[in-house]
Amino acid sequence: MADTSSISLEKKLEGKVAIVTGGASGIGEATARLFAEHSARAVVIADVQAEKGKSVVESIGSQRSSYYQCDVADEEQVKSMVEWTVKTYGGLDIMFSNAGITGSFHQTILELDLSEYVAVMRVNARGMAVCVKQAANKMVELGTRGAIVCTASVAGQLGLHGIRINSVSPSAVPTPFVGKVGLNAGDLENLFGPLTSLKGVALTAERVAEAVLFLASDDSAFITGHNLIVDGGLLCLPFFKPE
Repeated sequence: MADTSSISLEKKLEGKVAIVTGGASGIGEATARLFAEHSARAVVIADVQAEKGKSVVESIGSQRSSYYQCDVADEEQVKSMVEWTVKTYGGLDIMFSNAGITGSFHQTILELDLSEYVAVMRVNARGMAVCVKQAANKMVELGTRGAIVCTASVAGQLGLHGIRINSVSPSAVPTPFVGKVGLNAGDLENLFGPLTSLKGVALTAERVAEAVLFLASDDSAFITGHNLIVDGGLLCLPFFKPE
């Protein structure tokens, strides 16, 4: 039987350089901290929340992390951020495209605020595509067999270059993201707890970060094009299955 104490102390990202967009809070912050715990050589926290981003860097340690103010929907900003990372740390091994914003959860299609819709799509869809494009181009240029984790996948195009692309799909996580719509951890547990098949454990940003760590590390060296669902068995229940 394996020594679990040695497994827990294994440093999965030793020597790696990672970018975490949306890394100033929520899942991004938890992932940035976990990457640092697993000996990433550098973690670049890319976010528009300057005060929070700098605070995370201060707590992780400026010798192993940096804050870079970046709007992921602006391709020039993302390109500059990737170039700065490579110039500063000598490479790029991991991109976690995590930045996102939320709109109102209480609108129907009849009441849809299209300006809000455009703003959400600009960050959540365009921003993800921009981050994948710029990170992948730099990895190909450098000959890096890197890992990209995000909310959608173009794995078939980049496998030729040894770049793995996977996604993580969590159910509701108590983060500032959902706090903006007036929900807290207790509310989410009451809403989703009865619907999950896995009992006695709640989803947290840290648990999602562990899934991202797996997909970013060499533990998943032969996994690409995969969507890792982190939902406590929510989608495996009969009433969530298509007819």
